[in-house]
Amino acid sequence: MKSEPSVDIKKTVLGLILSGRPEEGLAVLSSFYGVATPRLAIGTLKRHRKVAALYDGSCGVIYLSSNAFLNDPFVILHEFYHHLRSRSGKHRGTEKYADGYALSFIQSIK
Repeated sequence: MKSEPSVDIKKTVLGLILSGRPEEGLAVLSSFYGVATPRLAIGTLKRHRKVAALYDGSCGVIYLSSNAFLNDPFVILHEFYHHLRSRSGKHRGTEKYADGYALSFIQSIK
């Protein structure tokens, strides 16, 4: 996987997500990493009804269980990490690493 985005990119992405433009934030990250931008969809998948969100690598979609998560940077960035791992052929990344990836963005504004 490519190196970590700069603090400026992280702040830009966070600002876009927090301002209700998560698709644009994902496009910025996807451009940085050179991967296709995942789509966002509201809904759940069978056997995953109790999760806030999940990434379906077979179709490149981040499913959010509610509109409320569209402005949640932790959820969006956590699932984007899974997208990155899936696109790199190394999708066996753990939830711990996805959490760390998301937190690295949030901590960049402190």
